[in-house]
Amino acid sequence: MEENTKAQVPEATAPAPDVDVPKRDADAAMSEPPAKKARVEEPTESIAQDMRDRGIAPVKAEYRIETAPRPRPTTTTETSPDDAAEAAPRDGRDARDGGDARDGGGQREKKKKKKGQNTNRSYGKSDDAKGLCSTRMFANEFSAGECQFGASCRFEHDLRVYLKEHKREDIHTFNDLCPVYEALGKCSAGWKCRMVGSHSTERETEDGKKELILLENAERMEAARPRLAHATPEGNVNIIATADRVSLTRKKEKTPRADAYTTWANQVSAELEKAIHQRSTVRENGEVVEPAEAAKIDLEENRAQFLEPPFMPSEKRRIYFGPETPVLAPLTTQGNMPFRRLCGDLGAQFSYSEMAMSMPLIQGTKSEWTLLKAHESEMAPPNVIQGDNIVQGYDNSKDSRFGAQIAANKPWQALKATEVLSKFTPNLRVIDLNCGCPIELVFREGAGSALLDHHSKLEKMIRGMNAVSQEIPITVKIRMGTKDNQPTAQKLVERMVLGGYESNVLNLGPPGAAAITLHGRSRQQRYTRQADWGYISETAALIKRLNQKKDSLTDTIREPDERHMPNGGKTYFLGNGDCYSHVDYDDHVNNGGVDSVMVARGALIKPWLFEEIQTGQYLDKSATERLAYIEKFAKYGLEAWGSDEHGVGTTRRFLLEWLSFAYRYVPIGLLEYLPPNIQHRPPAWRGRNELETLMGSGNYKDWIKITEMFLGPAHENFKFEPKHKSNSYDAEAEG
Repeated sequence: MEENTKAQVPEATAPAPDVDVPKRDADAAMSEPPAKKARVEEPTESIAQDMRDRGIAPVKAEYRIETAPRPRPTTTTETSPDDAAEAAPRDGRDARDGGDARDGGGQREKKKKKKGQNTNRSYGKSDDAKGLCSTRMFANEFSAGECQFGASCRFEHDLRVYLKEHKREDIHTFNDLCPVYEALGKCSAGWKCRMVGSHSTERETEDGKKELILLENAERMEAARPRLAHATPEGNVNIIATADRVSLTRKKEKTPRADAYTTWANQVSAELEKAIHQRSTVRENGEVVEPAEAAKIDLEENRAQFLEPPFMPSEKRRIYFGPETPVLAPLTTQGNMPFRRLCGDLGAQFSYSEMAMSMPLIQGTKSEWTLLKAHESEMAPPNVIQGDNIVQGYDNSKDSRFGAQIAANKPWQALKATEVLSKFTPNLRVIDLNCGCPIELVFREGAGSALLDHHSKLEKMIRGMNAVSQEIPITVKIRMGTKDNQPTAQKLVERMVLGGYESNVLNLGPPGAAAITLHGRSRQQRYTRQADWGYISETAALIKRLNQKKDSLTDTIREPDERHMPNGGKTYFLGNGDCYSHVDYDDHVNNGGVDSVMVARGALIKPWLFEEIQTGQYLDKSATERLAYIEKFAKYGLEAWGSDEHGVGTTRRFLLEWLSFAYRYVPIGLLEYLPPNIQHRPPAWRGRNELETLMGSGNYKDWIKITEMFLGPAHENFKFEPKHKSNSYDAEAEG
């Protein structure tokens, strides 16, 4: 990949006068000239260094807006950006976090606080004034069935009354064509679609009456037929059947592999205690047996009680990470299917689901299983180049671009969740265990980054997940440690690759993690300061030595069992943190020693970062091109969540969540020097035209204006309260 630290950009034009931003469809948006390379003049070294020292984005003088400094607030009422982006605001959690939560008189507040996350955020309702009865939703006007509730039904039965009085007006965007109908030939929202005029008409019946009918396009329906046997008509995969989910809820679904392994693992713990604390054993024949050896003998005798897993780590589906496979990180809230599809279109070769909690998965919670839903395009194999980095036996045709990430605080939870995932969503590329989430609610329960302090427990979880996941490989994502200046990741990495003391005593072998991702920050640090890529590089070198060490153990009494070696003995290593340009990516791969880089905030701010990585150059995307990406997200959102009032509201909400990050992008052509730094805060600036200025606005009301270009006016009850109101670049939404 060619490194290009300078880019070519045409000279910036003067800002356009104030005009209304017109509504644009995809064709009009993409008709603009494509993104251009930038040429940015280097300022004098002293000016550049001064800007770096102050942490300010170097916007050219002609685009900066001089503003009076804001007074420093006397009270901290704003949500901390890192907590906010993690969907866990501190306000409203004081009592649970051990805060004072006292009123002015010094008495503890008596008011009962809401439980859960995002308790202070409200979006209003996105529903019709009066709903249409389900018996009429997909039926022609005179063909509706009988409603079992009759006159007592609380929904509208007269189709014309519903369309005229209760349903909101149609949206006239996307060329007046419903995206769902355009993609599938049939709209899943029926008469409730906000663009129903594009797939309905009025016909005259034989008796002279006028009847409203829904249209279907047989040609499009045939073209949209799923290319994958396990996909739904909408092109979605990893959908658990309702009956299976209900079975989980009612505890009728058994997990025999997880139960058997848990029993056997408890026996391992007992034998380990015996090996550590007991004295030597003298047998009847006078033979002296050391405690560790006696424990191994007893363990082998009990191993028959546990059936060997059908797929050992060495027999699982092999995976590959390399320089040409940049990864989209698991993102809280924003790691939804439309955003992942957009990043996939722009070059992301692999993405994860949002972090799913194990217990809700085991209990069949619908909202948690929804996080695992993917589009069939994510089942396509990644683009790879056959080379030395690809392990023997890797089959690109059997690989995919989507994996699941889960969190658990107990081994049995992780095992049961892994078993049900492998049963009901067998097309996952990997199942990743989250050991980096810093959210207080997760940490206090012993999940996420809390596992970084319990190496033995984590090793048991990875080994057990491997035993029950069938052919799906198991990976792990970690942080440097839980506390600043006390990194523990390298000790944990050595245990993940070679196995810890307990596994060596009992000859259990490595736990079998196929890949390890390290976020270069501690849990205490959250998302402040820059990621420590020096430590990531040291860890990458350590993994390389550990992989070589496994080879050097061949033909010795400590030779590891090849069955426990994932990927033919290779453990992939990915780095994560502050990747915001192709220069950052290339530097991390070439000089940091990682196999690939996981991108989080960089993709949220500019999803075409993956395209920059592929082309090896900066891309100065015009405001019109960026607006086309927003339009594509809106289309994907309506396909995923429906084109009725509720689906439009859901799409708008997630689009606004994305815009709360995307507005931070400062166009390349406005910068004094390169590369851009994700931690730099931009001064107030104006764009090269009115649309560019609008898209860089930090006012959430302007974000709502942008959504209205494609989703129509927001409902009068719709509300959007940004999770973070500051311009800080310290926020992260990573799971």
